[in-house]
Amino acid sequence: MELWTSATPNGWKVSIMIEELIEAGIDMSHVKVRHINLAKGEQFSKEFSERNPNQKIPVLVDNEISVMESCAILHYLGEKYPTELLPVGKLKWEVIPWVYWQAANVGPAFGNKLSYTRYMDAISPEKKAHPLERFGKEAIRLVTILNDQLKEQPWLAGNTFTIADIALYPWLRAWKWSKVDITPYPLVMSWIENVRERPGVGRGVAYGVPEGELDQWSEERKAEYRKNGSIIANPGN
Repeated sequence: MELWTSATPNGWKVSIMIEELIEAGIDMSHVKVRHINLAKGEQFSKEFSERNPNQKIPVLVDNEISVMESCAILHYLGEKYPTELLPVGKLKWEVIPWVYWQAANVGPAFGNKLSYTRYMDAISPEKKAHPLERFGKEAIRLVTILNDQLKEQPWLAGNTFTIADIALYPWLRAWKWSKVDITPYPLVMSWIENVRERPGVGRGVAYGVPEGELDQWSEERKAEYRKNGSIIANPGN
């Protein structure tokens, strides 16, 4: 099994999943990690495109099976290696909808807010004003939903840490980078801290990140992210 990935929120979802499976007692030593250089356009190569026609990381290659889309990979690994990360029966359907919620709502809202905030320098402030307001408001609306969800339970889909939390965490942990102020929502802030304290999560977010920069990036790394993000967000330039 190979994971083709990069140090991005969607990439970290799967690396966290692998490390959490290890924490759950699953032997994942057979998984090989292949880092894809997005700035160099390796995701557009013929080899990558044959595995993922959408040309985005991550991709999981399991013998003849190639699974694209980070949340689909979480689902795949959850079923291949049964643990509490993906419950069975009725409880499963308390988890899966929140995974889709992240993919359809949180990722696009935070991702677009991030792109207009950090990466699209060629667009004038006047033209960026509307999307910044739109995606900023939508990101906060989604945070309020999460905050309400956490009023009665410690994790997104109930009393157990699951792939729903894994899917959501990499996007929420980067709220400062996206400039989405979530500090008025203490339950969300506590949830972020509780997720980060998990050993598997700590190892998972270390994939592709220099030692010592897991929670606070250096200025050099910030500049690298801005450069790479600009290349990805403005492919025609």
